[in-house]
Amino acid sequence: MSAPDPLEPAAPIANVELKAAALLLLFVLLVGSAALYLLYARGAFEPTQRLVLIAEDSEGVRVGMDLTFAGFPVGRVRDIELGADGQARILVDVPRKDARWLRETSVFTLTRSVVGGANLRAYTGLLEGPELADGAQRPVLIGDTAAEMPKLVSAMRELIDNLTRLTAGDGPLAASLANIQVLTEKLNGPRGAAGLLLGNEADTKKLSEAVARTNALLARLDGIAARADAQVLGPDGLVRESRATIQQLNAMLLEARGTLRKVDGLLEQAQGIAGDVKGATADLGALRQEVDATVRKLEQMVDEVNRRWPFARDNELKLR
Repeated sequence: MSAPDPLEPAAPIANVELKAAALLLLFVLLVGSAALYLLYARGAFEPTQRLVLIAEDSEGVRVGMDLTFAGFPVGRVRDIELGADGQARILVDVPRKDARWLRETSVFTLTRSVVGGANLRAYTGLLEGPELADGAQRPVLIGDTAAEMPKLVSAMRELIDNLTRLTAGDGPLAASLANIQVLTEKLNGPRGAAGLLLGNEADTKKLSEAVARTNALLARLDGIAARADAQVLGPDGLVRESRATIQQLNAMLLEARGTLRKVDGLLEQAQGIAGDVKGATADLGALRQEVDATVRKLEQMVDEVNRRWPFARDNELKLR
């Protein structure tokens, strides 16, 4: 069997146009199916509602970026336009199933970091509030880290300058430390805090002498108070003597009461025996002598009480 001649033309393929058309149609179907799947996966056929975010500028915002809530995407930026008031309008499509996370009280922020792009975030404090309506417009709070960098650098430079002036050799901190050292030396000195407060040696010495005299006076007053307690409240004190004197006075008063009763009896007898004047006169003389003796005893007792009573007007207590 002889080998085929390579220069010989090949046999024609049957229905080549039909097969090419079928292959092209299959490719188109595959591309269309992939596109439809991608659109479905990106939520193109999912029902959504529109949210308009108003910002001073839309720097860093791009079409297709996500609006996140608690780290999960709940919306996607569909368009960015400039409003008639000169503010940027960011149009966000929010799926109906995720719209429950956005409320009337929700807060929207746009943060721009030094490294990385911008981020749109939503914060909802109360999930029990009314849901956000379709087409609602909400302001955006912008936090730009890069814009704050110049202020931060300026503040740090000012802080470093203040620290440099403060810690200089002739600065306030050095002067304060020198003053503290002087105060510490005065506190550790022989006069202590008194010398620090009074400032001069003479006044400090006067204060020390006054304190010493005060302590001596207090000690003397303590001794006087102890002696006064012993004299007034002791076993042989004025209180005990006054108690004995009062008991004696009570006895004398009882005796005087008995004498007065005798007087009453004799008066009755005097009225009964009007004829015997001489006998009644003798009895009255004896009775008078008894009354005079009782009165003298009472006067002596009163004088003794006035002499011994600690609060008599002629007694004096002198502190030496």
